[in-house]
Amino acid sequence: MRKVAGMKLTNRLVAFVTLIVVCAMFVLFIGGAISFRKLGTDFLSHYLSKVVVEIDHAIANPVSNENIGLWLPQLLKASDIVELEINSKTGLLYHYEQIQTVGKSLDLIVNRYDLPSNPGFFIVIKSVPPYADFAYSIGAMSSLSLAVLVIVLALSWGIRWLRTQLLGAELLEHRGRLILAGRAEEVHTGDEREWPATASIALDQMIAELREARQERSRFDTFIRSNTFLDKLTGAANRVMFDNRLQTLLQDKGAQGAVLMIRIGDWDTLVHESGKEGADEWVKEVGNVLSNAILRFPDAVLARYYDTEFAVLLTHQSAKDARLFATQLMKALERLTPPECLEEENWAHLGMTFFTTGERRGRLMEEADMAKRSAVLQGSNGWYAFKKDVVADDARGSVRWRTLLTRVFEAGGPDLYRQAVKDAKGEELHTELLARIKDENGLIIKASRFMNGIDLVGMNSTLDRRVVGKALHLLRTGDGREVLSINVCAESLGQRAYQTWLRDTLLQTPRSVLNRLQIEVSEAPLVKHFDAVRPTLRMVRALGCAVVVDQAGRSVVSTHYVKDIQPKYIKLHRSLIRDIHQRPENQLYVRSMLGACDPTPTQVLAVGVESQQEWKVLLQLGVMGGQGRFLGAELSSSPATRKRQRWRKQ
Repeated sequence: MRKVAGMKLTNRLVAFVTLIVVCAMFVLFIGGAISFRKLGTDFLSHYLSKVVVEIDHAIANPVSNENIGLWLPQLLKASDIVELEINSKTGLLYHYEQIQTVGKSLDLIVNRYDLPSNPGFFIVIKSVPPYADFAYSIGAMSSLSLAVLVIVLALSWGIRWLRTQLLGAELLEHRGRLILAGRAEEVHTGDEREWPATASIALDQMIAELREARQERSRFDTFIRSNTFLDKLTGAANRVMFDNRLQTLLQDKGAQGAVLMIRIGDWDTLVHESGKEGADEWVKEVGNVLSNAILRFPDAVLARYYDTEFAVLLTHQSAKDARLFATQLMKALERLTPPECLEEENWAHLGMTFFTTGERRGRLMEEADMAKRSAVLQGSNGWYAFKKDVVADDARGSVRWRTLLTRVFEAGGPDLYRQAVKDAKGEELHTELLARIKDENGLIIKASRFMNGIDLVGMNSTLDRRVVGKALHLLRTGDGREVLSINVCAESLGQRAYQTWLRDTLLQTPRSVLNRLQIEVSEAPLVKHFDAVRPTLRMVRALGCAVVVDQAGRSVVSTHYVKDIQPKYIKLHRSLIRDIHQRPENQLYVRSMLGACDPTPTQVLAVGVESQQEWKVLLQLGVMGGQGRFLGAELSSSPATRKRQRWRKQ
C-alpha cells in the first residue's frame, strides 16, 4: 500500500525553488571570492616583479648600488614588504625587516626571484597577503549587497506568488487527507479554489456516488436483517428469531422463564370475512397490545409465530410473575373489539408453559401448544398453564432484591469474573470483566438474572460505579499490558449525575490506564437512549477509553450508531452464534453486520462460541475474533480462586 507524503506539495516546491536560488548564490559567491583572491595575488606578484627589476638594475649600476640603502627601505615599506633578503653564492648581502607588522609570519606570502642582470644573485621577499588590511565596507561592497538584497526580495515575492498559484492544489491535497482519514462526509463538496478543477469535480462526483452507495447498502443491510428476523406486518420478531433466542436461553446455566402462545382466531376465517387488509389490520392491532404489555420486561421477546398466533418468551421470571402477566395480558386483549366474524367472548386463547436450563425447545413448544388447545376447549377467552413441576422458582420481589443488592454493595460490590477475547490467531485482544453476585445461600447469580432486579430497584448507576472503580483498580495494580472491558448500562450513561462522576473519575486517572479500559454498552438500550448517551460516549473516547457495543443482533435495530460513535468492536449476541454452521439465516445476518461495519474501523466479534464448527464458520464469514467457552472459560478475578479454577481445569 502506498504511503502518503508527509510534506505538502506547496512546501516541497517552495523548498526546491529556495534551495536552487540559495545554491546559485552560494556558487556565485564562492566563484567571485576565488576570482577576487586570484586577481589580488596576480596584482601582488606583478608589483613585486617590478620592484625586483628595479633592485636588479640598481645592483648592476655602481652609482645606484651605493645609494640602495637610502631609497630601498622606503620603497619596501610603501610596498607592504615585511622582509627582504638579497643573497648570492657567497652569502647574505642585504637584509630588510619591518619592526612593526600587522600580519603574522605564518600568514605572509614568500616569493623567490632570480636577478637576470646579476647571475648568482636571488631575492627572497615576504609580503602581506592582498586585502589583509581591508574590512567589509558598505560603500565598497554596495553593488554586491544590493544584488543580494534584490535576490532575496525577488525570492520572497516568488514564493508568495507560488503559494498563491498552488493554493488550489493544496486545498485539494488537504481534502484528500481528510478522505483518507475517514472524514469524507465533512468534505463531500470541494472548495471552488481547488485546482485542478477537473480533479475536484471528479472527486465531488465520486463522493456523492459513494454516499449514495453507502446509504443504499445500509438500507439493504437493514432490509436483510428485518426480513430475516422480523415479521413484515407487525414488526415483531418472527419464528426464526424466537427459536434462536429460546434455544440459546435453554443452554444457559441458571436460565428459567415461561413461553406463552396466544391465538387470536382462525386466519382463513378472518381473510374470508374481513378481507386481507382487514385481517392484517386486526393482527397489527393485537400485536400493538402485546408489544405494549411486554415493555415491563426488558428481556422479553414477542414473535408472530404463525398467521394468527403470537409467542412471548419471558426470561428469568418466576412462575408466579408469569401467571400474573398472563392474567393482565388477557384483560388487555378483552378490551379490544374483535371483527364480526369472531365471537366477542371466545376469540383470544393463551397457553403457557415453564422452562429451566437443559430442556428441549421442541418439547417446550409442544407443551405451550397443548396448553393453548386446552384454553380453546374452555370455550371462552382465557389462559391455561401446562401442568409441570417448576424446579427453579426464584420469585423475588423488589424488597428481596433491594435487601440482597444492598448487602452486596455494602460488602464491596459484585465479584468480577474474567473471560478472554481472542482473535483468529488465538492471541488475546482484551479481557471482559463479568459481574457476578451471590444470593443468601451463596449461589452465584449471573448478570442476566440479577439485572432485572437492578432495574426493578433502580440501582443501575450504583452497580456501574462499583464496576468502574474495581476495573480501574485492577488496571493500576496490574502488569500494565492487560486491556479490560467492562459493561455499563445505557441508562446510567444518560444520567447527569453519573456522567459527572464518570468524567471526574476518568480525569483523575492516568492516560496510560485509560488506554487499556473499554466501555461496553448493549446495542438495544444504546439505540433507544442514543441522544442522551452519545455525548458521554464521545467524552469517554476523547479521554482515551475505547467504546464497545455488545449484544448486537439481540433485537433488530438500525446500525446508524456505528458511523456516529465509531465503536472499536461490535459483539454479536450469542443467539446468532449458537449452531451458526447449521443456520444460514444467522450467517446472512452476520454478513449484513459485517457489511455495515465495513466502511468504518469497527471490528466485529462473536460472543458465545461453543464449538470448533461455529468458530470455523465465523472466521470464514470475516469475524475478527470471538469469546466463549471454546476459546476460554470464565475465571474469577481473585488470584486464589483463579489458581483453583485452573487446577480443576487441568
